[in-house]
Amino acid sequence: MAAAGRDPRRLGFVGAGRMAEAIAQGLIRAGKVEAQQVLASAPTDRNLCHFQALGCQTTHSNQEVLQRCSLVIFATKPQVLPAVLTEVAPVVTAEHVLVSVAAGVSLSTLEELLPPKTRVLRVSPNLPCLVQEGAMVMARGLHAGNSEARLLQNLLEACGQCEEVPEAYVDIHTALGGSGVAFVCMFSEALAEGAIKMGMPSSLAHRIAAQTLLGTAKMLQQEGQHPAQLRTDVLTPAGTTIYGLHALEQGGL
Repeated sequence: MAAAGRDPRRLGFVGAGRMAEAIAQGLIRAGKVEAQQVLASAPTDRNLCHFQALGCQTTHSNQEVLQRCSLVIFATKPQVLPAVLTEVAPVVTAEHVLVSVAAGVSLSTLEELLPPKTRVLRVSPNLPCLVQEGAMVMARGLHAGNSEARLLQNLLEACGQCEEVPEAYVDIHTALGGSGVAFVCMFSEALAEGAIKMGMPSSLAHRIAAQTLLGTAKMLQQEGQHPAQLRTDVLTPAGTTIYGLHALEQGGL
């Protein structure tokens, strides 16, 4: 039975930054959780105001989140997480399922800082969770079973694609799916700026660049082709695309 005051339907966030907001908003939009069932903590109101705008409950007490929620997502900065886990460890019980989205903090480290046999999972999300198009991977700790993994995966799939992987892949995903968003944005910006240089209005160029990325991504997903094959399909002998690709290769892309 849940402890007094702890609602099994309630979802907690310790840390209320951009990634926590993206996950919360994706889950709320998808109807996986009601806004009033979300409780988020942070030291100040600077980030909590975004959760309040969604209709979520907020607090400055990390322990309160653990006392009122069974499923808790830790979304603090990695360097802060060990101190936060030490702070909340006294109120962690066998009922809790604890999830970390902090980059680079291993499952073994999480388990060492928490009571024995705590059910712990790691997730590497990315910012497109905000629009329910996230690319996520997850790994389970020693004491998290199939039911906990299914629970988390079912929730997160409302925010996009979520796959269970060996923990070693989680850190790889940090660069691929996490930082990859910034890399793609930089490419999109450069693509649009080429058109702007040739005389196209800025807003139109950026819309076309974004749509080109979206359409290409959908083709890669739906047709299951290797990117090299799709790239070859665009090429024609002595055409503009092969000259453009040559310029990109010369630039070190």
